[in-house]
Amino acid sequence: MSAASAPVARRASTRFFRSELMLIFGRRRNWVGLAILAAVPVIIAVAVKIDSPEGPSGGDFFSSITSNGLFVALAALFVELPLFLPLAVATIAGDAVAGEANQGTLRYLLAVPVTRIRLLSVKFGALVVFCAVATLVVAMTGVIVGLVLFGGGKMTLLSGTQIGFWGGVGRLLLICGYITVCLTALAAVGLFCSTLTEQPIGAGIAVLMLTIVSAICDGIPQLSAIGPYLPTHYWYAFGDLLRDPLTMTSVGPGLVSAAIYTAVFTTAAWARFSTKDVTS
Repeated sequence: MSAASAPVARRASTRFFRSELMLIFGRRRNWVGLAILAAVPVIIAVAVKIDSPEGPSGGDFFSSITSNGLFVALAALFVELPLFLPLAVATIAGDAVAGEANQGTLRYLLAVPVTRIRLLSVKFGALVVFCAVATLVVAMTGVIVGLVLFGGGKMTLLSGTQIGFWGGVGRLLLICGYITVCLTALAAVGLFCSTLTEQPIGAGIAVLMLTIVSAICDGIPQLSAIGPYLPTHYWYAFGDLLRDPLTMTSVGPGLVSAAIYTAVFTTAAWARFSTKDVTS
């Protein structure tokens, strides 16, 4: 075979992935959403500074804020995890495929050519990045405003022991990682819903309703048998990461649950999208 006729290896390109990230983080509405997420820890810190709680209020995170500013981040994550963070993820995930179909650009994306599995992979990868960024925006804003208003120092864990400031930062990063994994599972559900419709708002509402119904069912004692199978059941298991020594009693099952939901719904999204008749 001559050199002229030899096949030329194509280098893997991240252009499509970078373009998807620019699509998500380049929209003004998404920046507004992130700004709202960042506003919550500021509100919490200012409120506690003005009127410091005399006892536990809303969990140990709130009553510990005045002793260490890192607890502002933990309190903000605690408050935003039931609704605000899922709402942000549901909005972006619901727009992943349905938004392209609604704007009439999905057919042109597939004609580039881009295989359907690559399109879904890029969309899901960008959703994972958004889950991480949204979580870190809440945490880092909480850390900054917390340190400014209350300072740092040693952190008292839920088990009663104390660790150094940087040890506390490490625990906070572990919690952010765990929450990101949980939100990634929700993003997988959203990606699947996004392949079922051409209306991104409908897909986002479906994911948000699933989150709310799951949380309600998880709080009903008579339905405790199905609790471990609900997508939101282990979301607050990150308390395990604030104990000394670290324990995986609830975090371990939470990671397994998130992995199962992610695998099932990304597979379902692929199965649906690979056979979908794309007309727009």
